[in-house]
Amino acid sequence: MEPIFSPPLHRQRHQFVIDFVKRIKPQKVLDLGCAECSLLKQLKFHHEIELLVGMDIDGAKLKRKMYELAPMITDYLQPSNDQLRIELYQGSVTQRDARLRGFDLVTSIELIEHLTLADVDRFSEVVFGYMTPVDVIVSTPNFEFNPLFPGNAGFRHHDHKFEWSRAEFKSWALKVCLDYGYEVEFTGVGQAPPGQQESVGFCSQIGVFHRLGGREAYNMLFCDGAENMFSYTLVRNLVYRSNYPSLQDNNILSRVLVTEVLSGAEELRRRWEEKTGKRDAEGDGEEHHRASEQHLEMEEKQTGPATLNLCVCVPLAALWSRYPKVRALAGSLSNLRQLLKDHPDVALSQDGSAVLLNDQEQEEKEEPDDLEDSGYAEARQCSHSVEPEEDWDANVGSETYGFMSGQVGDVFG
Repeated sequence: MEPIFSPPLHRQRHQFVIDFVKRIKPQKVLDLGCAECSLLKQLKFHHEIELLVGMDIDGAKLKRKMYELAPMITDYLQPSNDQLRIELYQGSVTQRDARLRGFDLVTSIELIEHLTLADVDRFSEVVFGYMTPVDVIVSTPNFEFNPLFPGNAGFRHHDHKFEWSRAEFKSWALKVCLDYGYEVEFTGVGQAPPGQQESVGFCSQIGVFHRLGGREAYNMLFCDGAENMFSYTLVRNLVYRSNYPSLQDNNILSRVLVTEVLSGAEELRRRWEEKTGKRDAEGDGEEHHRASEQHLEMEEKQTGPATLNLCVCVPLAALWSRYPKVRALAGSLSNLRQLLKDHPDVALSQDGSAVLLNDQEQEEKEEPDDLEDSGYAEARQCSHSVEPEEDWDANVGSETYGFMSGQVGDVFG
């Protein structure tokens, strides 16, 4: 009976790599013979990976598939705190290229059987001797499993140059370890039918190679060979490169932070308006209105008629205490002030302690194209400092919060 694999065998091979990545958390991963880029498309979601590279001899196939690795719209709307760069190269696994040194993990999934035996030796020297990654995963068909496929009189694919038995694969792997300073574990995916696993082994046999001494040994070797690192031609053609949006980029961090701050400030302003509107309906709005008028008259005497336009002040301390994402993005209240200080879309009070918003009612009265006379323009002229209260939210609706006349006096605490 022909063996049936569930999940399909190619998915089992990819899942083996994914489980390994989850366990060791490599930062730089290279997939040799990436073909359809299906493994790369899965690995890009693992945030520990900062550099994800695919290499294949078929440049046309890479160009057809490369756009599937591009950032999605959600990556721009919600940038990750992690960094990720994806690169695709067209070239041969038998040629040295300095750009492919220094990886934590190199994978070769069902690749070496497409090489001639002479090229397998060059593959070993390039991957293990020159690239010297910390870990390498190599999978290849197990020839002993082939009789379980009905009608299979030869290799599994017409392009296979050889298919090794378990003993042949083990002999090659142990020689690699001896020549280049690795140790290897043998395993595989694709279980044989019940009762035959011991005699035929896995459908795809896998060798997991670990560099002796791990990362520390690699770092010493890499530093010692740094002088010769670029002595070889960069023979591979860079087909595709993409840097994913990341909060590590100051421009992206600033954009996301400003969006969060302004939306939070508008939300707090709306809540204040709702609560003060309710107070007016209950009969105590008149007293609040008289207090505001008295404050307006006092401010007008001090600063003149140019301060008649209104602005609303929302303390940064209020935004900081109420919105966890603002805290996560800025790191500290002082950093928040610094990041917003010179941003063209944010108006701050003179001492940088509050965001200034123009009065929406006042804005509606202005001419649409008369920006110089709008409440927003006047808000930028506000200069008094703001002394925020400890609990801004608890005091919403009190007489100390509201629309201010040009200068910032008693404001959102």
